[in-house]
Amino acid sequence: MVNAPVPDPVRARRARIARAVAAGKRVGYTALVAAIVAFLTGVATGFPDWTVVTATAGLVVACVVLPLPIVLGYGIRAAEREDRAR
Repeated sequence: MVNAPVPDPVRARRARIARAVAAGKRVGYTALVAAIVAFLTGVATGFPDWTVVTATAGLVVACVVLPLPIVLGYGIRAAEREDRAR
């Protein structure tokens, strides 16, 4: 009988955090792209109200959502790099 390797709880938790980080980055960068598209549309059309609201909301969402996933992403990569060095 071959013993199956025991999953490392630290790596499992790190993988869960990495999935959450990826989702957070996806939401934040999508909001940023929406803000850019709304702004460029506003430039081309004389800034109707909806373009201003969409651009502002996209920037606010990106500024609120993105910092934590970016920092946690760097932390996860540093921890993985340190594990590989050992």
